[in-house]
Amino acid sequence: MPLPAYKAVSRTQGNNRALKDGVVKPSTCTLDFIEVDPLIAAFRRMVRASEFDICEMAITTYICAKAHGKKMTAIPVPLVRQFHHGAILVNKNAGIKVPKDLEGKRVGVNRGYTVTTGVWARGIMASEYGLDLSKVTWVLSGDEHVAEYVAPKNVVPIEPGKKMEDMLISGELAGAIGVDVKHPDIAPLIPDAAEAGLALFRSKGIFPINHLVVIRDELLEKHPELAADIFNAFAKSKQMYVADLKAGKIEKPDAADAVHLKVMQASGADPLPYGVEPNRKVIETLIGHALSQGIITKRVSVEDLFAKGTWGLAG
Repeated sequence: MPLPAYKAVSRTQGNNRALKDGVVKPSTCTLDFIEVDPLIAAFRRMVRASEFDICEMAITTYICAKAHGKKMTAIPVPLVRQFHHGAILVNKNAGIKVPKDLEGKRVGVNRGYTVTTGVWARGIMASEYGLDLSKVTWVLSGDEHVAEYVAPKNVVPIEPGKKMEDMLISGELAGAIGVDVKHPDIAPLIPDAAEAGLALFRSKGIFPINHLVVIRDELLEKHPELAADIFNAFAKSKQMYVADLKAGKIEKPDAADAVHLKVMQASGADPLPYGVEPNRKVIETLIGHALSQGIITKRVSVEDLFAKGTWGLAG
């Protein structure tokens, strides 16, 4: 009897390549990977229409979606992690020297308020640098994947016909998160951002999670063993990648590979641990940011976010 085939989306990267190439396979099903470009379009299609069986998902989009009753549950597979100290750009003419100087100012946020990079960047500025987020007007260039979400009152849409990059260059915005602007008047707010991220990791063990993996609840209800099987497949693929990274066998390493290597050198351990317990502190930190920023209205536990069959797994 053939194994069931599930429609899956995950952007090819080092830690999932062996799974997508078929070198690693789940034992209870086959995965029919579909390429969605840009990947964020898959997040929206999954949140709004449950279009895929298994899908890579931005973690704060997922936390928000779960709070609004979307029928999907994550497995603790942090596919994408990155530091966000460098995501905050400012106009050098606005007199912004430290994050707290943004109070009383208008700051752009690329796409929606619930975008993971924005949540982490605001959390860093609040927790590490003392910025009162309620004293900033956050200007969005897009809407939210979770249509039901209502943002705080100090979050506003961009004016019709305007572009965030142009507003940052002109000084209409004092700063912006998650935009790519090459202009002599625009600079990162936090100097030596890469080192600042690693310093936070060394001192507090925080290597921010951006994306994880979700599965439709209908499948999990029908096949309770599925969550662990998919977790194990992703974990085996990742372990192969980390072994190659450690051995210097990555051909044409990209920026993500370089960050993973630096984290591994700093910790002496796997830079991409999978599982609830190895990631509890990071996820609890993000839940705290989501609550304080109005992404969710009541605190959830780490276990609330993940399929029960994966709570004790690590890989």
